[in-house]
Amino acid sequence: MTDSENPEAIFSGTKEVTEAHRFDEVKLAQWMEANVEGYVGPLEVRQFKGGQSNPTYQLITPKKKYVMRRKPPGKLLPSAHAVDREYRVLSALYPLGFPVARPYALCEDESVVGTMFYVMDMVEGRILWDATLPDYEPSERSAIFDAKISTLAQLHNVDWKAAGLEGFGKDGDYVARQIHRWTKQYVASETTKIPEMDKLMEWLPKNIPPGERTSIVHGDYRIDNMILHPTEPKVLAVLDWELSTLGDPLADFTYHLMSWEMPSSDPQRPSISGVKDLEAWGIPTKEQYVARYCELTGRKGGMPELDYYFSYNAFRLAGIIQGIVGRVRDGTASNAAAAQNEGRVAPLAKFAYNCALRAGMEA
Repeated sequence: MTDSENPEAIFSGTKEVTEAHRFDEVKLAQWMEANVEGYVGPLEVRQFKGGQSNPTYQLITPKKKYVMRRKPPGKLLPSAHAVDREYRVLSALYPLGFPVARPYALCEDESVVGTMFYVMDMVEGRILWDATLPDYEPSERSAIFDAKISTLAQLHNVDWKAAGLEGFGKDGDYVARQIHRWTKQYVASETTKIPEMDKLMEWLPKNIPPGERTSIVHGDYRIDNMILHPTEPKVLAVLDWELSTLGDPLADFTYHLMSWEMPSSDPQRPSISGVKDLEAWGIPTKEQYVARYCELTGRKGGMPELDYYFSYNAFRLAGIIQGIVGRVRDGTASNAAAAQNEGRVAPLAKFAYNCALRAGMEA
């Protein structure tokens, strides 16, 4: 695998700030001096290679490194790139001891760097890109998977009202609202007609399972959106909270669970579904992972309607990725690999369609 094909090489590390995402670094340094506790310059700015939605920067000072997340410049879809929401949820979770980077300050004054942004700690550790963890022993894989599910359960168990997150999202009807939101984004960003997406847009909102609960949901909980301790099976920080809100924890969990069901659309990022003997490999089966989540969250009665949730999540992910494709079309995508995403949408739509068939949709 060449560096141009390796996701770790594509998305990990930093680069010079691209022309499209440059700003006045002197203004940023002045703002940090006034607003970031303990800041001492001089300041050096690098841009992370990842961050397809919100440009993300490494801010280097002689004693400390910070991270800045900002809205991209240019034409944006309504409600997208909500860095202020990211900052709010980090500020609520950090004091509770939940593993997130320490947030310092939010800047809504667009005259500083051109768009809204916030600054947080840079957490040092491991970011793993291959969900099958090929470089680890079975016992290490097992411990990492338990750390992942324990952290997600910890998030879903947070008392969001006590954490000050009332109004962070609506209480109830999350799946219906998400279907509506990503249908709108998909239609606004559509570049190629995909019949399966049209059928799903009609069927999904009419067949939502009853009994929805409300918790904080991350919205994109996966192995490469967390930083692990350098040597221990411990999650130090969960990253990329742009899609977080109050919502159905089952939707959040089953999104994470899709790797057991869905072949990867990217051959360089294998799916757990491709592992022939999970037990020998040290990865829990889908049934074991579901049981562990239910144990950690006190959920009784198992988890029915998995096929519906898989269909919903794949549809939602297709809408998100189509949004990236639309930003390439509009010239606002912030990652060089964003154009490659167009080929991922149709396979996701087909997977979602097949899950919907299993859940009772008529062909």
